[in-house]
Amino acid sequence: MSASPITVVEPPKGLAIDVSETWRYRELLYFLVWRDVKVRYKQTALGIAWAVLQPLVATLIFTVIFGRFVKVPTGGVPYAAFAICALVPWTYFTQSVGTGGTSLLANRSLVTKIYFPRVLIPAASVGAPLVDMIFSGTIAVGLLAWYRIVPGWEILALPAFVLAAVVAALGVVLVLSALTVRYRDVPFVIPFLLQVWMYATPVVYGLSVVPEQWRWLFALNPMTAVVEGFRWSLLGDVPLDGSVTAISVLSGVVLLVVGAVQFSRVERSFADVI
Repeated sequence: MSASPITVVEPPKGLAIDVSETWRYRELLYFLVWRDVKVRYKQTALGIAWAVLQPLVATLIFTVIFGRFVKVPTGGVPYAAFAICALVPWTYFTQSVGTGGTSLLANRSLVTKIYFPRVLIPAASVGAPLVDMIFSGTIAVGLLAWYRIVPGWEILALPAFVLAAVVAALGVVLVLSALTVRYRDVPFVIPFLLQVWMYATPVVYGLSVVPEQWRWLFALNPMTAVVEGFRWSLLGDVPLDGSVTAISVLSGVVLLVVGAVQFSRVERSFADVI
C-alpha cells in the first residue's frame, strides 16, 4: 500500500507573504468573500439597498452643505455628480477598513483551530465591499444620466482606479488587522482615523482648490489618486494632475508592501495572542 501524503505546517519564512501558497487557497478566499457578502445583509429589512442608501444620503447632505451653502468650486460640474463620483470609492474604502481592521478578531475561531494563510481573512474583507461598490455605482450612473453627463474615453481607465482602491484598502487593512491582534484599542481608533482621513482626501472638495505648495502632501495619500481618478474617468471635465496621481498610486503600492511585511512578521503568533 502506498503511504498517505503528509503535510507539514511550518511557520512562514522570509519577510513577505507566501504568494504561491495563498494562490493555492484561492477557492477559500472566494467562499470567505461570499460568506461576508451574505452575512452583511442577512436578516435586514432593506438588504442590499443599504449599499445604495449610504452614498445617496451622503451625497444629498454634502450637496446641501458644501454645494449650496459653502459653494465648493467644482469646475462647472453639478455638485451632486461631483460628490457621488468620490463617495462611491470612498464608501468602499471605509467599509473595507472598518471591517477588515477587526477581521482577525471576528474570525478568531478559524485562526485558532485550523490552518490556512491568515491573509485570506483581511483580503476577504477587502473583496466583499466590491459588491456594494457595484450597486452604489448605479447611483452615480443615475445622477450622470440626470445631468446628461456622458463619460468620454477616460472611462476606460476606471478599472485601474478601482484596482488602486483595492491596493490602498488592502495595505491599510493588513497593517490594522495585525495591530488589532496585539492592541485591542485599535478598533476604537479606526472610526476616528477614517473621519480624519476623509477630510484629508479630496472627497467634499477637489484637488484644484488645494494650493500648489501643499499638493505634494495630498499626493502621499493613496486615496487621492482613486477619488480624483474616479471623477476624471466619469466626469471628463475634471482635470487630473498626472504627477500627483502617480505619486499617490505609488504610495498605495508602498503601503501594501509595508502591510504585507508587517502582517507576515506577526502572523506566526496570531493563534497564541488572539
